[in-house]
Amino acid sequence: MNGASFLDSNVLIYTDDHDASEKQAVALGLVEAGQADRATFVSTQVLEEYFSAATRKLGVPAEIARRKVELFSQLNVVLITVDDILGAIDLHRLHRISFWDALLVQTARRAGCTTLLTEDLQDGRRFDGIVVRNPFAQ
Repeated sequence: MNGASFLDSNVLIYTDDHDASEKQAVALGLVEAGQADRATFVSTQVLEEYFSAATRKLGVPAEIARRKVELFSQLNVVLITVDDILGAIDLHRLHRISFWDALLVQTARRAGCTTLLTEDLQDGRRFDGIVVRNPFAQ
């Protein structure tokens, strides 16, 4: 992939999903590569969503999920601002996507990313110079 990439929380969640071993391997590879190349971003939203889903849906103990948040924060972390929220509202209205997905797009755009890695939006969809890629697609 050329340019910086932005990881959605589902990528981080799959690092703990032992029932989806192929997706888990892909997710672990993306995180490891991101820590090595320093061209991978997450946002505070992504870290929050990871913790919530990992502990609630996958039963990861809170202390382990907390440690993983610390590890994931070694990627480039984008702090959510009021301007991001307002921009996400505009993207939500314009593109008819969920507010939370719009916030991902907005923060990825502000970080200068060219790729948003998620399985929640249509693979190949474009938003102002950002292309959505499903890293788990065959």
